[in-house]
Amino acid sequence: MSLKPRRPHLFSSAKTAAPIPARHPALREALAIASLDPAIKAISHVAAAYAGAAQVDVDAVVLTRPNGTFHLDVVIARRIRSLDEEGLVQIALRELGLQQFVVTAEDLRTEPRRSNVRLVWSYRDRPVSVPLRLRILKILADEGPMELGRLLEMVSSDLDPSPAVMSLACSDLLELDLTSEPLGPSTLVRTRS
Repeated sequence: MSLKPRRPHLFSSAKTAAPIPARHPALREALAIASLDPAIKAISHVAAAYAGAAQVDVDAVVLTRPNGTFHLDVVIARRIRSLDEEGLVQIALRELGLQQFVVTAEDLRTEPRRSNVRLVWSYRDRPVSVPLRLRILKILADEGPMELGRLLEMVSSDLDPSPAVMSLACSDLLELDLTSEPLGPSTLVRTRS
C-alpha cells in the first residue's frame, strides 16, 4: 500500500476535515498534541474572516471543545503583523466567536506529555489490520478502561500489538493518558468517548 507523499507544511489528523497549513514546527507540535487530546473534538482552519466590512487574512487554527471553539495561539509560531493588521485580526476572531487558547513554548516542553505525544504520533501512519483493530476495541468495550500493559497481554497476536494501539490513538479511536506519567504498562487506555 502506497501512501501519498506528505506536504510538510500541511497537517492532517483524524480530527481535521481538511489539511491545516502549519509551516512552523511549534504549530505542528501543538496540532499533534491537540489531535491526541480527548477534550478536542475537531480541528479546522479559517483562512480569512471579516472585521466589520473588511476581509482579513486571519490564518486561524480552530479547536472545537465541549466548552466552545477556540483560536489556537501558539506564541512562538505567531505571524508577525503590523499593529493595525493585528487589531483587525483580533476583531475578526471575536466576530467569529473564537476564544483564545494560548500555548507557550513552556507548554510545548511539558513532560511527560511532550515525549509521550512524539512517541505515539510517530505511529500515525501505521496500518492496523481489521482483525487486530476489532480485538483491541472489543477488549476495551467488554472490560472498560485499563492499563496499557494489561491490554497488550490480553490481545492475542503474532506481532507486538503496541504499535497498533498507538496508531488507533492517532486515528481517534482510543484515548491514552499522555500527561500523568511516561508511556508504559500503567498508562490508562480507553475507547474514545
